[in-house]
Amino acid sequence: MRPVIETKSLTKDYVMGELIVRALRGVDFKVAAGEFVSIMGASGSGKSTLMNVLGCLDEPTSGDYYLDGADVSGLTRDQYAEIRNQRLGFVFQTYNLLARTSALDNVELPLFYDHSSRIDDPRASAIEALERVGLADRLDHEPNELSGGQQQRVAIARALVNRPSIILADEPTGNLDSRTSVDVMSVFQDLNDQGITILLVTHEPDIAEYTKRIIVMRDGRIVGDRPVWDRRSATKDLDAMPAADDLYLSDDPTREGLVRT
Repeated sequence: MRPVIETKSLTKDYVMGELIVRALRGVDFKVAAGEFVSIMGASGSGKSTLMNVLGCLDEPTSGDYYLDGADVSGLTRDQYAEIRNQRLGFVFQTYNLLARTSALDNVELPLFYDHSSRIDDPRASAIEALERVGLADRLDHEPNELSGGQQQRVAIARALVNRPSIILADEPTGNLDSRTSVDVMSVFQDLNDQGITILLVTHEPDIAEYTKRIIVMRDGRIVGDRPVWDRRSATKDLDAMPAADDLYLSDDPTREGLVRT
């Protein structure tokens, strides 16, 4: 089976004055359709740079990147934008939601930039995406009326609204407490079970254990690549954790609970 993602000798250099920073130093790996892969590494290991290149947010300095078998290493800016809009979904650590804008409008926003007419009814597609992440009753809520976990679910719904085959998530649980992190991972596991390929950057080993495969990076290179044999179930872990109401430190509805230390 042809991989949906494949890189060959991928490099990325940044020029900072007279200094050249080699963020990626010959990265080779493949991802098959339906995989759930976590990319781990210390700060400066190159994991976020790799994610930016895979997401067509940045161009490699050299090497090849194939998406569904097509070489996307040297496309134009418009071609990159088309790929990002139609084939990839993005989830970030900081949610990147518009303030004073409803969850529904935040999720529908990417469809205004899709000129392919693939989505016949943008509003219905946005509602469906929010329903898939369990927020059917929060359509009209603005970000400041949602908890951190709910905001991240809105961000995941926004990534889904264009019906991508691949989701790229960069530290999606980085700003969340333990219980909410597991809750978000349950959403990702459900989406992966539905056939969506997911690549997730994380620095947390316990979060990586919810994925199916762990890639470890160091100094711009892949130094480890292994399957997760005893994969954790986020749904089962949630059932075993204290109820959210038992963790709250105040009546503030935006508080997720105890902050991870």
